Amino acid sequence: MQPVLDDYRSATISEKLRAMLGLLEVFTLRPDEMRADDVRAAIAAGVSREAIRDAFYVAFLFNTYDRLADTLGWELPAAAFYEKSGRFLLAKGYGV
Repeated sequence: MQPVLDDYRSATISEKLRAMLGLLEVFTLRPDEMRADDVRAAIAAGVSREAIRDAFYVAFLFNTYDRLADTLGWELPAAAFYEKSGRFLLAKGYGV
């Protein structure tokens, strides 16, 4: 996982994942530069339209929450919260 976080471009991952991460990078950091050809390149690498749509939904929400947190000065919960929450999500999923 760490090599991907350090530099997904040189990490040992599939070209499909590398294409998706590149698309998400543009979507997140340079949305004004996003073009249809960026999406076409991800599709050519094997990423489905549905996967792109789902990834954009997740990235949009994460980016929105992140910007709200920065703007409003939200405090992060203690580390124990994330561990407990992660275990719950692994066991129960995201359903209500």
